[in-house]
Amino acid sequence: MERSPGDGSSPSLVDQLSAPSDPPDQPPAAHTKPDLSSGNQPAGPGAAGEALALLTSFGRRLLVLLPVYLAGAVGLSVGFVLFGLALYLGWRRVREEKERSLRAARQLLDDEERLTAKTLYMSHRELPAWVSFPDVEKAEWLNKIVAQVWPFLGQYMEKLLAETVAPAVRGSNTHLQTFTFTRVELGEKPLRIVGVKVHPGQSKEQILLDLNISYVGDVQIDVEVKKYFCKAGVKGMQLHGVLRVILEPLMGDLPIVGAVSMFFIRRPTLDINWTGMTNLLDIPGLSSLSDTMIMDSIAAFLVLPNRLLVPLVPDLHDVAQLRSPLPRGIIRIHLLAARGLGSKDKYVKGLIEGKSDPYALVRVGTQAFCSRVIDEDLNPQWGETYEVMVHEVPGQEIEVEVFDKDPDKDDFLGRMKLDVGKVLQAGVLDDWFPLQGGQGQVHLKLEWLSLLSNAEKLEQVLQWNRGVSSRPEPPSAAILVVYLDRAQDLPLKKGNKEPNPMVQLSIQDMTQESKAVYCTNSPVWEEAFRFFLQDPQSQELDVQVKDDSRALTLGALTLPLARLLTASELTLDQWFQLSSSGPNSRLYMKLVMRILYLDSSEVHFPTVPGAPGAWDLDNESPQTGSSVDAPPRPSHTTPDGHFGTENVLRIHVLEAQDLIAKDRFLGGLVKGKSDPYVKLKLAGRSFRSRVVREDLNPRWNEVFEVIVTSIPGQELDIEVFDKDLDKDDFLGRCKVSLTAVLNTGFLDEWLTLEDVPSGRLHLRLERLTPWPTAAELEEVLQVNSLIQTQKSAELAAALLSVYLERADWLPLRKGTKPPSTYATLTVGDTSHKTKTIAQTAAPVWDESASFLVRKPNTESLELQVRGEGTGTLGSFSLPLSELLVADQLCLDRWFPLNNGQGQVLLRAQLGILVSQHSGVEAHSHSHSSSSLSEEPELWGGLPHSTSSVPELRQRLLHADSPPEAPPGPLGQVRLTVWYYSEERKLVSIVHGCRALRQNGRDPPDPYVSLLLLPDKNRGTKRKTSQKKRTLNPEFNERFEWELLLDEALRRKLDVSVKSNSSFMSRERELLGKVQLDLAEIDLSQGAAQWYDLMDDKGSS
Repeated sequence: MERSPGDGSSPSLVDQLSAPSDPPDQPPAAHTKPDLSSGNQPAGPGAAGEALALLTSFGRRLLVLLPVYLAGAVGLSVGFVLFGLALYLGWRRVREEKERSLRAARQLLDDEERLTAKTLYMSHRELPAWVSFPDVEKAEWLNKIVAQVWPFLGQYMEKLLAETVAPAVRGSNTHLQTFTFTRVELGEKPLRIVGVKVHPGQSKEQILLDLNISYVGDVQIDVEVKKYFCKAGVKGMQLHGVLRVILEPLMGDLPIVGAVSMFFIRRPTLDINWTGMTNLLDIPGLSSLSDTMIMDSIAAFLVLPNRLLVPLVPDLHDVAQLRSPLPRGIIRIHLLAARGLGSKDKYVKGLIEGKSDPYALVRVGTQAFCSRVIDEDLNPQWGETYEVMVHEVPGQEIEVEVFDKDPDKDDFLGRMKLDVGKVLQAGVLDDWFPLQGGQGQVHLKLEWLSLLSNAEKLEQVLQWNRGVSSRPEPPSAAILVVYLDRAQDLPLKKGNKEPNPMVQLSIQDMTQESKAVYCTNSPVWEEAFRFFLQDPQSQELDVQVKDDSRALTLGALTLPLARLLTASELTLDQWFQLSSSGPNSRLYMKLVMRILYLDSSEVHFPTVPGAPGAWDLDNESPQTGSSVDAPPRPSHTTPDGHFGTENVLRIHVLEAQDLIAKDRFLGGLVKGKSDPYVKLKLAGRSFRSRVVREDLNPRWNEVFEVIVTSIPGQELDIEVFDKDLDKDDFLGRCKVSLTAVLNTGFLDEWLTLEDVPSGRLHLRLERLTPWPTAAELEEVLQVNSLIQTQKSAELAAALLSVYLERADWLPLRKGTKPPSTYATLTVGDTSHKTKTIAQTAAPVWDESASFLVRKPNTESLELQVRGEGTGTLGSFSLPLSELLVADQLCLDRWFPLNNGQGQVLLRAQLGILVSQHSGVEAHSHSHSSSSLSEEPELWGGLPHSTSSVPELRQRLLHADSPPEAPPGPLGQVRLTVWYYSEERKLVSIVHGCRALRQNGRDPPDPYVSLLLLPDKNRGTKRKTSQKKRTLNPEFNERFEWELLLDEALRRKLDVSVKSNSSFMSRERELLGKVQLDLAEIDLSQGAAQWYDLMDDKGSS
């Protein structure tokens, strides 16, 4: 069997094995046989040729030494030579790797069948797609067509580059006026289609093809800028990827197919071999950077969600929908945690193994997200949520890569991939996925959100989202797709020049930009933009048409998205008139909104047979009709006797004296001071004060609070250190037994520091016992605000004790076993996690937790019941204000979870923390004055350091002010002004305003400014935060001025209530003011009082 020379197909493996082989690197024998009959013998090289070759070789060696000579001639360091040598070697290595890769790829494509049969032992990953996947077909006939067309395609490309691209490049910049293509050859190696996969049954109106393309070409394109003698080009390129081709719509008329859409589902791989000046791009570092930039350009044009549309018939209906179709759905990705990750951090040259600082990269197509870094944890908990648009199912994949964060190069810990079709099929997928290329697993919860074309379930979605905690962004309720088509009659620039219009589209803080269309006032963009919406009822779309310099606005449009909620199929397809533009300037857009709906039908909520006392659903409880009666379900908790017996220890770190000096200067010749701070340890918690710079007698005046029990033998460990740049120096320690403090309730002492030559520390300790009555709450809050120091956290007003006994009727997923459940209790920024109960829908925890509460009126207890691997099973929120009105400040009952299925049995008990040493007694408000007067021994027995206690007592005795007068025409401001003698500070608390005057159509944005006259400088000026659109703002902000009492009595406090007049203006509108003469105010009383606001003239 003979093959014609023109046959491009490779010989079969049998032919190759049977044919005699020629020695390598030698032509066949039939062609190498010398012609002995001819008398012409080839002449050897002459002497001149030998001399020229010798000179050329010698010249090359001189050129290698030239950089060394030049470096020495100009006096440069040998480091420059070594750096240049390293760059050259790196460039040469990258270049050789690219050439070797090109040769290997060409060999594979040239003789694919033989090499495939020869290397069947290779891994599944290295085989062609038509071997790896049985549903991928080999299309050799298509490759033959491409090979036949390839030369003509080269001619077209040469004409396109020379006649279209080159003039555009020359016109873009004056420095490129001599730019030209000197050589354009696509080469002899055509693009090959390795495999074709047809997706049947996706839609009856389209044909879906996946082409596995591979281009390993000897393309050569050279360019030159003659003005600067600059040459560059490309010689050889590789491109591998999966190109999806969609033939739609199918019609009943020729050509049957209305249009062809093409795009890469995932970013293809690219490798380019540069020539000329672009050889520099093969330097290590620049090589990957240049390829990445080119891939970004390709992705912006041909990678989802971008696609190339080629209409085959004129006047094709809804071209915009074909060019940028709506997403198939949204996937909400909950990146929860990982476990068992590899340890990459090493210390002492690898002798000590550390941990890792993991973070995750989540990708779906061109959409990418990066999680936060969890330091030194092989089992990180991220708890982050991302939302991605899915355009093609099947085809797109969710890819998660985990890395270890390092200062230089991040270490790879593993990756996982999942086809989005599995999420569509499951609806909700919550599982641990193994990481490939590393060790460990990553925990993902994936939810498929369908797109609804009506707003019937919007309120349900919004209500559900309000109960979902999501970071870094709140969950979305809808998406908006904007098809930007064209504009007409935009205004011209100065000098009647045509503009270069582009469009900025913004929703809240998300802004997207269109491309610029040059030299026209009627541009055509034909682009699509996609936005996630949190609340379409209140959000707006802001459209700005600008010149490409962004300095000139050609038109604007603001569209409330609520308009789409009443439109047919949530769609607007029309012309929009532009404001701040020409009289006939308008913009054509199509806006499509879709509501995101999570179909929870796959979640099975079991029905409990019989009475509600049935316990579990895992066959632990007696069956209905059994002779054994199920135990009755308890209606109240049964905590042990120690529940609710905790106290709060308030630790006041005041000052220290005679500390030793640890700072040394000039090698120890000059003695400095110390920068002291205090560390406290008690009940498993530690606290640290601020650092006081260069002071051997520091004053901290900081307050710390810790929950303590009555367990005997507890001690408060105190250590004092000197803060240094390297290791902090020890300044002494002491211990305080809590037995005396818990028994007497108060301790105020100077403690001698041990293990040091000198030094003592002044501490004040007070036991706060929770009281089950809310009568003193307002007084406690007031006193806390008065004694609060700026250096300490906000003082607690109450102690919340929670006993969580059990849960029942928790939801189960269909076809699964009961989950392993645990609960989290959260108040403010403090959380408690219970133990995990294995595989039950009625777990019994029997655990208690206590929380410090700063503001019981506004805080709440948040409870979540979660299952390991199944996510949240239910949650509820208990406002602490409900406890304030309950009997004994306690609730003990079953609480329903907010998912409509499941309950928890708990006891929540609140106790008000009444300080016996700040003038507030634990009695009802109506008897507080008499109670205080009946216990003179309490006040008389206090040490001298509590001199402010009688002042506080006096203030609270006078707190019952006469009936308040109605506010004046400008409103009132409520202030507390008093002098804190211990701190030698004037303190003012701005509580709020009421009945402020409204001058315009909208309510003001008020804030309060305070100025201590006669000084009008910034040193005495204070200002509250600003409240938006209210006539009755509440501030509750504290301000201090350091000055002596005599000086304070000579001052006046100027209080002004102001409002911003407009967003763009710096002018402030005066709503009213009041001026307080501090000499006429009893600064020892410190009671809150309403003051009438006056205008500028009346207040003076």
